[in-house]
Amino acid sequence: MAGDMLGPRVIVALDYADAASALALASRLSPGLCRLKVGKELFTAAGPALVENLVQRGFDIFLDLKYHDIPNTVARACGAAAALGVWMLDVHALGGRGMMSAAREALGSASDRPALIAVTVLTSHAQSDLDEVGIKGSPQSAAQRLAALARGCGLDGVVCSAREAPALRAAQGPGFLLVTPGIRVASDAADDQKRITTPRTAIASGASYLVIGRPVTRAGDPLAALSAINREIEQAAAGGRAEDA
Repeated sequence: MAGDMLGPRVIVALDYADAASALALASRLSPGLCRLKVGKELFTAAGPALVENLVQRGFDIFLDLKYHDIPNTVARACGAAAALGVWMLDVHALGGRGMMSAAREALGSASDRPALIAVTVLTSHAQSDLDEVGIKGSPQSAAQRLAALARGCGLDGVVCSAREAPALRAAQGPGFLLVTPGIRVASDAADDQKRITTPRTAIASGASYLVIGRPVTRAGDPLAALSAINREIEQAAAGGRAEDA
């Protein structure tokens, strides 16, 4: 699996509508300091060529397309994503056991295969949203059920809110990846995310990787903003190690 804890823990979300904007930001960042996320809007606008360009520049790419379809279709899509050289990709856990197992099988067993994670509960969803679509229980309990299902299908981890991370870490152990979006620095607005947290809190909660968009992409100096976030992460991680000693 390509995913490991040795590289950068920040995944910068390239939430742009065109390749030029994404590449302009990438040129101001460093592969040694972050990974990059390509989501649905950017991938639809720019296609696989952008992903290949970013990989060639040395960046680890999280292809965030949240596949959710019949097992064979998702398996083929995951195989195509792996051929692009991505570091990580995701599926929806609500696709069920058959779909997730097919996706995992499609990636094979090579040591350099992409990490495969599952989306549990979107960070834009509150309790009222789950109630409306008929998902039982709280966002936290739903995330626990779906994470256990994903691990049982051989997936490497899940996307989850940092608020769910402590319980998920306790239940799934240290080797299970927890990728947390909805990360903001203390001075930022929540925007469209309802369950957000800071980098320091996310790391202390057990997050493996932090997906961070606006605090970096909207900064006057993106590299300086990224470096400040990395320092906060390092301090939080060091504090955690001290507490464990």
